[in-house]
Amino acid sequence: MHVSSIIHVLGVLLIVTGCSMLVPAICSFFYHEPDLLPIIFAALIILSVGLPLWRFFRKYNELNIKDSIVIAVLGWIVVSAVSGLPFMIHGSIPSFTDAFFEMMSGYTTTGATILTEIESVPHGLLFWRSETHLLGGMGFLTLTIIFLPKGMGGLRIFRADSSPGQVITKEKFKARNKDTIMVLWAIYLGLNLLETFFLSLGGMSLFDSMCHAFGTISTSGYSPKNVGIGHYTNAYFDWVISLFMFLGGVNFIIFYHFLCGDWKAVKTNTEFSWYGAVTLFFCVVVSLIIWRENVYSSIFEAARYGTFQVISLLTTTGFGTADYEQWPQSAQMFLYAVCFVGPSAGSTGSGIKIVYFVIVIKFIHAFTRKNFSQPLTVTSIRINQKPLDSMIISYAVCFFIINIIMVLLGGCFMVLTDNMDYVTAMSSVIATLMNIGPGFGDVGPTKNYAFISNAGKWFLSGNMMVGRLEMFSALAILYPSFWKK
Repeated sequence: MHVSSIIHVLGVLLIVTGCSMLVPAICSFFYHEPDLLPIIFAALIILSVGLPLWRFFRKYNELNIKDSIVIAVLGWIVVSAVSGLPFMIHGSIPSFTDAFFEMMSGYTTTGATILTEIESVPHGLLFWRSETHLLGGMGFLTLTIIFLPKGMGGLRIFRADSSPGQVITKEKFKARNKDTIMVLWAIYLGLNLLETFFLSLGGMSLFDSMCHAFGTISTSGYSPKNVGIGHYTNAYFDWVISLFMFLGGVNFIIFYHFLCGDWKAVKTNTEFSWYGAVTLFFCVVVSLIIWRENVYSSIFEAARYGTFQVISLLTTTGFGTADYEQWPQSAQMFLYAVCFVGPSAGSTGSGIKIVYFVIVIKFIHAFTRKNFSQPLTVTSIRINQKPLDSMIISYAVCFFIINIIMVLLGGCFMVLTDNMDYVTAMSSVIATLMNIGPGFGDVGPTKNYAFISNAGKWFLSGNMMVGRLEMFSALAILYPSFWKK
């Protein structure tokens, strides 16, 4: 393990974090609020630590897979810890545990919050809170890779930090890893700018438009308003954000093919077809239920609220325009099921992902057909019209099972730690492990995580990181054999 190189990369992470606080500082200066000095002091502290680490540990060794996993895990922890400094210095979030929880939630695009009066927080800190979504949406480490020297194993860091969807489908469109990351970031920032424009066009302030765009494209869910998008009660905003939440849940390689005019690649993409079909199915069912039960008087209102909430939970965004816990139990059941699905692999979203469901469903079909119906049949599981390697299939099945086990064990832990009801316990684990944010029970759409104990918050913070790192990178470091030569 190359310790010097690991420390060097962590130094780069800290430098990027400190420099990222420039925009919130400008925002604070513009609004003439008392959070300017706390932001500047925090940035100087972070840079005073990051610059020496970057300068004195510059050994550009080729990073192996162990180095990359350690960087991915430590990177999320270190960056989340130091990013809470502005809130602690200002006093908006005086507790280190709460500040760490809020920042881990931001970077992992979870959107779970401990803040009870969001609108009382100064604009600079609110912008920094939303900016963590922007940085974490595409993967904070992927941004750092751009600044690493050639030959330091950026591809391994990229795979350890981001969704493995590209590995599963073997999609690649640039020879150099940095070129790939830069194209993905360009598409990502372009979508943020586009949504900011459309929201501003509808009359939303530039500050709110940017914050909501950051929380939408990154499928995160932080809002500068206490009641989120429901603050505006505006159909135009609801439909615009619904559209961009859906786009945030699309594999970003699809956007590249779309811009290049490669319609065949878009048309033959298995996951994209399933993603569209699953989204449409749940939107229609939930909308019809709440319309039939007279929750909303017209089918158009029901479609507006039902579609928004389904896409929000499906893409793990977590925005809300209504208290869906007041909806009929049948509608809530479908929303609960949506939490387990997730968007596309290779998107900014988290959760189990559509591609894993596709692989598992096809595996069950092939297994049943082979062993109980047509034993002489030679079957293969295909994604994007290409057969999958058996190792990839095992990976998908294992990933699926681990998610279910972690939800069950996590729910038991939360019940014992915080003495909460099982609905809230299970929902808090699902909402953090899948990086959704709001859930059901006492962590529902109109509530937050402030009441949870410090032990519970640290556990849920760990869930956020594990879910964002797709389980295996975070769990690998727990094996004693991982640390052996």
